[in-house]
Amino acid sequence: MTITQRDKAKIFHSLHAERAPLVLPNAWDSASARLAEDAGATAVATTSAGVAWSLGAADGNALDRRLAIELIARIAVAVDLPVTADIESGFAENPDGVGETIRLVLDAGAIGVNIEDGVGPSLRPVGEQVARIAAARAAADAVQIPLFINARTDPFLRPVHDDPAERLRDAIARAAAYAEAGADGIFVPGTTDVAVISELAANIERPLNVLARPGAPTVAELAEAGAARISLGAAVAQAAYAVARRGIREALEHGSYDTLADAVDFSDFNALFRN
Repeated sequence: MTITQRDKAKIFHSLHAERAPLVLPNAWDSASARLAEDAGATAVATTSAGVAWSLGAADGNALDRRLAIELIARIAVAVDLPVTADIESGFAENPDGVGETIRLVLDAGAIGVNIEDGVGPSLRPVGEQVARIAAARAAADAVQIPLFINARTDPFLRPVHDDPAERLRDAIARAAAYAEAGADGIFVPGTTDVAVISELAANIERPLNVLARPGAPTVAELAEAGAARISLGAAVAQAAYAVARRGIREALEHGSYDTLADAVDFSDFNALFRN
């Protein structure tokens, strides 16, 4: 039976739950998405950084929207899983432009988006971000797709508050405003402190998404603190590129190839693309 885009969106909504959080591997191309599916992931997210790097741009709203949408479409076709796309701040200057981005993302086959409020080292004013989220919600509603809007807020990631308590208050206040505007989930990267996550989860009336890195608490510990969604972000892409850099340098500088020994088997990798 064919699963429709609307069905995938509904499934994706259902995957967000405390105590049994959605663990999202973040892909940057069709191959990494297929690896995630093969490993048993229940959904795939794109990483804005990994996508931008793979397409020759820096992360941080520098990538051309057309290139981003084309990549999202390739990933959505490559896997049978729900795909949620990181669209940075919306690839647009104003709410109308964000709405157009959402229409393009949906046409590409995705069923969720991340929209962030960070702009360089600062945060977008709450009213402006609310208008952008509302425009995204309206665009999805117009085509009757229950798009999962994951509103990212960056008080813990950007140097906007010296006081940790103020960072927490700002994140909670922004989360409330974004939820009112139509966000389905709230993403607060920049902290893996379980006490902080517990406070965020207790005060945010939407599924809480956190960003995990090496050294962070385990999935079980983050779930116990109240996280309903745990993302790996750019970490997988960074790790893959680290191997590439070491392997290249080893060959050029030492004439050896040991870094590349623990590679995915060629036949196994090729088999992922035989339908």
